[in-house]
Amino acid sequence: MSRSVRPSSPADAAAIVALLEQAGLRPRADPQHLDWKYWRPRSDWPGPRSFVLTDGTSPIAHAAIVPGSWRSGTHRATVLHMIDWAARPGVAGAGAMLLKAIGCEAQALIAIGGSDDTLAILPYLGFRAAGAATGYVRTLRPLRLLDGALSAPWRAPPRFARGLAGALSASAPAAGEWRARHITAEDLAQIGEVLPVSGRDITALERSAGLFAHWLACPIAPMRLYLLERAGRVRGYFLLASVLAQVRIADCWVDSDEPADWRGLIACAVAEARLDLRAAEIVGWASDPSQADAFRACGFRARSATPVQVRLSRGLAMPPGTLRVQMLDNDAAYLHEGRNEFWT
Repeated sequence: MSRSVRPSSPADAAAIVALLEQAGLRPRADPQHLDWKYWRPRSDWPGPRSFVLTDGTSPIAHAAIVPGSWRSGTHRATVLHMIDWAARPGVAGAGAMLLKAIGCEAQALIAIGGSDDTLAILPYLGFRAAGAATGYVRTLRPLRLLDGALSAPWRAPPRFARGLAGALSASAPAAGEWRARHITAEDLAQIGEVLPVSGRDITALERSAGLFAHWLACPIAPMRLYLLERAGRVRGYFLLASVLAQVRIADCWVDSDEPADWRGLIACAVAEARLDLRAAEIVGWASDPSQADAFRACGFRARSATPVQVRLSRGLAMPPGTLRVQMLDNDAAYLHEGRNEFWT
């Protein structure tokens, strides 16, 4: 029977969840969660965001996309990150066929991390190394690291010890003259002048008010967006995601090359995260030197590096400089298994 690729629909929800489970994943089957990820309309991306490969009628593979773009000079390229990519066990080539079909919809595919099997196959599908996203963590409340300890009691004492040592050794980050102001989806027009821009040394994935409107409606992990101000002027922003007892810096930017300004941004994010009395730790990604230096200066510790790989369409060159990625560029901002997954 011939195979074909088509956009999925809510009628495919049960089949998609079954595929993900057969592939060894632990999908969240809540209809509201699936709708937000795959089918809910978003103003910044009118196209489909979930695809299935079928053998006539039954889906045998699935992949969803996180849409994005980058600009290099005068050229703007559509960049897609695939999530929830899985195929029915024993169906040879199904996942690769679906990837190639989705790749025709964009100038580049980006892969941030992935399972061991995924990382092994990506080079054979045309992906090439494009840096790494290093995870950073700072403990906020060491005692909260004991939450959920009954599920793995042997991990609790060393985690608590690491968290306590980190909290005691890290000085309080100084925000200086920087201030954070919480905004809602109704206020997104205010963010337009401080969105990320690519420079000589950095290629930044683009942001828009429509993109943030979609993320602020996330039903999986509550999101809060803040404008970063200095002397009454908006200079940047950060987006925090609350996942049980962990706060994640899902995205951030400040329109400056000065290290002190990046430290001010991270310091404001830490201060806002502390207001969540459930939060045990705050985490984030850095794939560029400015943000990595700011994390370290604000008492964060590096944990592990996640490889970043890119598959370019024919004739497209990789933009110069470091590719800057954040948790917002895949599903890391909200992905969890219903329990605390601490980085400390």
